[in-house]
Amino acid sequence: MTVTLFVTMLTLGAAVTSLLTEAIKKAYTNAGKEYSANVIALVDAIVVGCGGSAICYMLLGIPWTVNNIICMLLMGFAVWIASMVGYDKVLQLLKQIADITPVKEETSEEGEE
Repeated sequence: MTVTLFVTMLTLGAAVTSLLTEAIKKAYTNAGKEYSANVIALVDAIVVGCGGSAICYMLLGIPWTVNNIICMLLMGFAVWIASMVGYDKVLQLLKQIADITPVKEETSEEGEE
């Protein structure tokens, strides 16, 4: 697999996964069900990344070797990571950082005699 093919597959996979994740989140919201956006993104990325790689292998005549199958699984993981870096994930991270409560420092009483 060339670098150009990898970057193209990664970009397209991340875009499709992000759109699919948003559609599923909207459907869950309209149905009134709770969901975990990260789990939805993971499942979508595995399906899109691995499935897209498999389709690309078949269309380009790339042989099904052990190394290529491992690369296909890694593509699913890479698409998941790439799709998670989106606007809502950045906002979620900032909110989680803002919600962190500082730990109180313990004062030592050794200096007071």
